[in-house]
Amino acid sequence: MTILQRARACVLALICCCLLSPVWGADVTFEQLRGYAFPTNLIAAKSVSRVAWTVDERGRRNVWVASGPDFAARQLTVYDADDGQEISSLQLTADGSRAVYVRGGDHSGSWGEESPVNVLSHPAGTKVEIWSVLFAGGAPVRLADGDYPAVSPDGLRVAYLKNGAAWVVPIDASAEPKKLFTARGGTSSLRWSPDGSRLAFVSSRDATSYVGVYSDERTPILWMAPSVYRDGSPVWSPDGKQIVFIRRLGDGGPPSPALQFAARPWSIWVADARSGTAKPLWSSGASRRESTFNFFLEWAAGNRIVFNSYADGWQHLYSLPANGGTPRLLTPGEYMVEEATLSPDGKRVLFSANTGTENDDIDRRHLFQTPVDRSEVSQLTAGKGLEWSPVVTSDDRVMFISATSQRPPVPATLLAKGKQKLVAPESVPATSPADRQKVLAPTFVPATYPFDVLVTPKKVTFKAADGVIVHGQLFEPKRANGKRPAVVYLHGGPQRQMLLGWHMMGGYSNDYAFNQYLAHRGFVVLSLNYRLGPGYGFDYHFPARSGQRGASEYQDVKAAGQYLQSLPNVDANRIGVYGGSYGGYLTAMSLAHDSALFKAGVDIHGVHDWILHYGAKDLLSRTRYEAPPDAREALETNWSSSPVSALSNWTSPVLLITGDDDRNVSVVQTVDLWRRLRETDVHAETLILVDETHSMHRYENVLRTNAATVEFLERFLGDR
Repeated sequence: MTILQRARACVLALICCCLLSPVWGADVTFEQLRGYAFPTNLIAAKSVSRVAWTVDERGRRNVWVASGPDFAARQLTVYDADDGQEISSLQLTADGSRAVYVRGGDHSGSWGEESPVNVLSHPAGTKVEIWSVLFAGGAPVRLADGDYPAVSPDGLRVAYLKNGAAWVVPIDASAEPKKLFTARGGTSSLRWSPDGSRLAFVSSRDATSYVGVYSDERTPILWMAPSVYRDGSPVWSPDGKQIVFIRRLGDGGPPSPALQFAARPWSIWVADARSGTAKPLWSSGASRRESTFNFFLEWAAGNRIVFNSYADGWQHLYSLPANGGTPRLLTPGEYMVEEATLSPDGKRVLFSANTGTENDDIDRRHLFQTPVDRSEVSQLTAGKGLEWSPVVTSDDRVMFISATSQRPPVPATLLAKGKQKLVAPESVPATSPADRQKVLAPTFVPATYPFDVLVTPKKVTFKAADGVIVHGQLFEPKRANGKRPAVVYLHGGPQRQMLLGWHMMGGYSNDYAFNQYLAHRGFVVLSLNYRLGPGYGFDYHFPARSGQRGASEYQDVKAAGQYLQSLPNVDANRIGVYGGSYGGYLTAMSLAHDSALFKAGVDIHGVHDWILHYGAKDLLSRTRYEAPPDAREALETNWSSSPVSALSNWTSPVLLITGDDDRNVSVVQTVDLWRRLRETDVHAETLILVDETHSMHRYENVLRTNAATVEFLERFLGDR
């Protein structure tokens, strides 16, 4: 056995020991805490009381369904391997007879059909494919290689994208796929007209984008008032006569200062879908706050347009008449509207928001509704739990996903007076005896789940050096003996808010479970919502001089470490830090700038050199005469905001983890940092996950990452 082989064997032994031998308390492994099935992508059929969603159970991703009035859940597909093939674009036909979905790709990382995921390193590779399956059950039918499907209103056809063109295929695969059209540039956002006779789409060009309408192979594509702008987000009117869309400035103009966040004014336009003529309905202000837009746009009942805006400093819903007028604020108050959906009749908008009757609801999610023509908000769910992803069935039943600080997420239905009924089956009907042998159907939270080891995190706030109030959640061990080691957890994004319970996103749900596991093993954990994250107003969400423009948010990380030092149950000399993606960047910043405070860290696919990440060409470009007026200062600031600029201060040990098929943060970032650290006295270890992505598609790799993280933190911070 070589030295390298012996080292690997030692690491594997430590990982196994870490997973199977808790430091104290009940004999619970992280795999047990992570053993729940995670539901997401909840949708409802338009004309029948049926819902569908996807479930990720230990890397086995499947479609689940339920029907009213009892909504007993059952598994619809049977994919039984941890193969990294995600399920996305889930849709139901209007009559609920079929489900359509995409299997494969890296959509959570904003990549699609052109970037298949092959975490098993299969010699034949993988594909991104569109599938259809009967709601009643049976074997799924492969429709085509492609992505981003759109089911026609009659439920008979599926339009989709392949190699930059729009295609169509019968939903039962009874005929071969057919190319509809190829438009110059990139095609996206396929939207059927209400009668299914036409298809709206977006065509992205060199400096502009246009909304087009395809009718048939004989009729030229009709463009909606094409101009020098970037148009997008097309939505049909209920009668199919008009299309509302968003218009933003096209590319170009003199370079903006690189150290300032440029405002991006936008407007709402409505077009005649038969002639292509269009007119503006409303324009945002020119300030950065007013011009921030998160792309919720719907045509509601009463001929009203519902959209979201940060105009009053919080992300809220507004509506205005489709013939123009002044927008009406639908959701006033100091809270953030996150997800929203229209009721089937289009008269109400249901949404999730971080507000409610509990003092700490700013770090939770509850459900609300309001009419689309006035502000008359009513709260649908309340308490110390969390609810998100609301949908409304054709018989006006509200379905959603529910969690607490003590229970992982489960689909649920709303009962009278705000009560909820969880949708979690004890068994799954199968379509044949053979299927019964294959399907080991999970309840969403196993009966053996170790609830007794979970702690209830507490909301905490403290001040950063510049006076900003910083937010977080504190996990404290149930049975702490003396002063304990502590760790700051840093989420990615950075547009994320961690919560007082399980998260609505799979990766952060995993991180919540892992923070619970660290607390179980004796760590005090501070999950930090540093500035740049949503939930606390515009100025917190979009701070000046953040990221590569000055890393102002690092002040929050340092303040978090100092806050832990002030706690009576924390050993001030045993504080660590860990995080992934943007959290990995801030982990490296912590170790590079404050190794005296942070004694060890785990940096998971973080950015370490902003110039290497974005390139200097945008600052000192010679493809045009002009450069940003502050180009040289920006280049220096990019460098000083990068962890690699402060390696002379870095003394703490670090574990670097990344997948080498990461499309969001190149593996070059990790390799480059490791090359630099090996020239110093810093103890640096690495874990490379071959063919893994930024999203950690394979469950086995999630376990490996978490096991290596806790082993490293315990080795350098734990009881000795």
